[in-house]
Amino acid sequence: MPLVTMTTLKGKSREFKSSVLDGVHAALVASGVPETDRFQRVLELEPDDFRFDASYPDAASPRDENFVLIEILLSVGRSVKVKKKILADITTHLSRSPGIDPENVMVCFKETTWENWSFAGGRQIHV
Repeated sequence: MPLVTMTTLKGKSREFKSSVLDGVHAALVASGVPETDRFQRVLELEPDDFRFDASYPDAASPRDENFVLIEILLSVGRSVKVKKKILADITTHLSRSPGIDPENVMVCFKETTWENWSFAGGRQIHV
């Protein structure tokens, strides 16, 4: 069950946020995540609370006010190959979305083991 967090500067439109999150979800589904497995949140921060370098470490063009940080929390075990496919699918989707430059998107995968999840009612599955 991936948990997706998108962090962006305050003031982004519903369409902007939906376009980014829909692209992430489509990439996850293409990697084998069930369509109904959607847990997403958006953190909108003031400029003083969301600071980032415009070009570090390898941005092809400077980041701007449309920069987004996407954190994808997964259960341990996804291969590098699967993560690369997810990244490629996210990039492809976002490159087709008006107003979104994939150079403005940073993705961070995080992993946790099954005993660190309780999806509902205090129950832990696969433990």
